[in-house]
Amino acid sequence: MGKPAKNAFDAQVFLAKVGEGKSILQFQKGQNVFVQGDRADTVFYIQKGRIKLTVLSDQGKEAVVGILGSGQFFGEGCLNGHRQRICTTTTMENCVITAITKTAMIATLRDQPQFSEIFMAYLLTRNRRVEEDLIDQLFNSSEKRLARLLLLLANFGTEGGPQPINPTISQETLADMIGTTRSRVSFFMNKFRKLGLIDYNGHIKVYNSLLSAVLHDKPQLKLEEGGS
Repeated sequence: MGKPAKNAFDAQVFLAKVGEGKSILQFQKGQNVFVQGDRADTVFYIQKGRIKLTVLSDQGKEAVVGILGSGQFFGEGCLNGHRQRICTTTTMENCVITAITKTAMIATLRDQPQFSEIFMAYLLTRNRRVEEDLIDQLFNSSEKRLARLLLLLANFGTEGGPQPINPTISQETLADMIGTTRSRVSFFMNKFRKLGLIDYNGHIKVYNSLLSAVLHDKPQLKLEEGGS
């Protein structure tokens, strides 16, 4: 295999270093990167850490709509004409984040095909995840929704997974994301542990048996008490 061209574009180097229209930011746990309603003029890339996305309704009700980790973009709505942020992003642990102005992002997408491919692949994956989440909410029980969420958070199906789930993701957050109560999440978590599908002692460890239970719709995921 030939050596890459001397001036070949390296997407990872681009995302990891300061440059024109690009800065590296560090956030402590619990800080907002941006707040719902803020001006949208920057795309962000997570080098290290996790963030959660929340939305506040007109009635003042807050909902967690996503959790993102290393290697993922957010705030890309500004490229699609969004002038204001439609959600709030909050760090769940100490984070290192690359901020790229809208102008710099558009120029790089236009001039660097390799970066465009990476970003397009991310958008397609994100869109598929949104569609799957909608189907999940419409057709699956809260128990199965929790099982799927745990698999996603543990990075099942990705090159680097599976990994233990960070303890900063609380049962309240899990409940918000699947549309149920914390007590229901606690009940299901205890049940999954008794069945040997997960284990938790600080970090949550997800076993392959949970994936098998979801894929094959095994009976143990149909034993909810009460409604979903």
